[in-house]
Amino acid sequence: MTENQIAAVIVDAAFKIHKTLGPGLLESVYEAALRYELQKRGLKVIQQLGIPVQYEGLNLGLGFRVDLLVSDKVVIEIKSIEALAPVHRKQVETYLRLMDLRLGLLINFNVELIKNGIRRVVNRLAE
Repeated sequence: MTENQIAAVIVDAAFKIHKTLGPGLLESVYEAALRYELQKRGLKVIQQLGIPVQYEGLNLGLGFRVDLLVSDKVVIEIKSIEALAPVHRKQVETYLRLMDLRLGLLINFNVELIKNGIRRVVNRLAE
């Protein structure tokens, strides 16, 4: 599957979860539910993957944790906050660049309509 095909499955799963659970829960609840939904749909999902960071050849150790990595191609950063800030998008951009991946989804479940809480973040993705 391509990144865009995987993203379509992720968005569909996010809609189902939001419709069922609604807004206002902890990020960890949405993360677990999304992992379950994606695995149920046949996708490989790694939760809380620790990524080491290199700086000028020096291993700085664990630099960040990706909420979900789907099929080794798409990063998902989950939020349950009042509003996304520009720094949240930059966070996903940094993850994509450091992991040399092309597509990330920033999903804020704490919204009335989930379509307003989903942002695509790309890193040199061929459309």
